[in-house]
Amino acid sequence: MAYETLLLEKQGHITVLTLNRPPTNSVSYAMLGEIDKALDEVAADSDARVLVITGAGERCFSAGMDVNDSLSHPDVGEVGRALWTKVDLFDKPTIAAVNGHALGGGCELALACHFRYMADNPKAAIGCPEINLGIIPGWGGTQRMTRLLGRSKALDLMLNAKRLSPQEALAAGLVDAVFDQAGFMEKVMEIAASLAERAPLSARGIIRAVNAYCYQGIEKGLEAEAASSKICASSKDAIEGFTAFMQKRKPEFKGE
Repeated sequence: MAYETLLLEKQGHITVLTLNRPPTNSVSYAMLGEIDKALDEVAADSDARVLVITGAGERCFSAGMDVNDSLSHPDVGEVGRALWTKVDLFDKPTIAAVNGHALGGGCELALACHFRYMADNPKAAIGCPEINLGIIPGWGGTQRMTRLLGRSKALDLMLNAKRLSPQEALAAGLVDAVFDQAGFMEKVMEIAASLAERAPLSARGIIRAVNAYCYQGIEKGLEAEAASSKICASSKDAIEGFTAFMQKRKPEFKGE
C-alpha cells in the first residue's frame, strides 16, 4: 500500500522502513497509524525476513514525537506505547539504523528494535531528554532503557536528560555498533543480509522465546522455547540444515 509519512522498500529478503518526514522525521499521529499498518504488511509477507528501520536524510533518525500534532490527540501516549511494544514483540529480526539524532520517541523506537547501529556523526545525539519538557519517556523508554542498561545507568541518562554522541552511546551500551557515516546504510544492509540467510522459522522461534522471557519470565520463556523447538525440528529447513552440514555446504533455507 502507499504511505504518506513512510517509505517501505523491499530489497531481497530485507524490508527497509524509512520514517519520511524530513528534516527531523518527527513522529506524528498519522505516522503512528502508518507504522502500525507497515508492521502488519511486513509480518504478513513470508518473503520478508528482516526489518530495517531508519530515517530520511542524514540529520535525524527521528527527533521524537511531533509536539504540536500531539496536542490534537490526547491518546497519543497510549497509542505510541502500544505501537512501540508491537515493534518490541515483532518476531522477525529488527534493526534500527540510527543515521542521525534519535531523541525522545525516536530513541524509544530504537530501543524497541533488536539491534541498534548508529552512524558516526559527531553532530548526532541519542537519548530520552523528556524530563526537560516536564514529561517522561512514555512510549516504553523507561522500561526498555532499564532492561538494556540496568537501573542506575538508565536513571542517569533519563533524569539528567543526557544526549549521547555515537561513541558515548556505544560505550554506554545504548547502541551495538557505530559505523562510518559514509557507507553507513551499506554496512547495516550487510548485517541485515547475513540475518536474512538464517532459517526464518528458527529466527522467529528464538525471538518469541526471548520475548516470552522478557515479558513473562523464564517459565513462559521455556514454554515458548519448547513449542518452537518442536516446530523447527519437524521443518524442511531442519532437514536442509542437517543435510548441508553433512555435505559441508551452505544451507539454503526456505522458511518451511
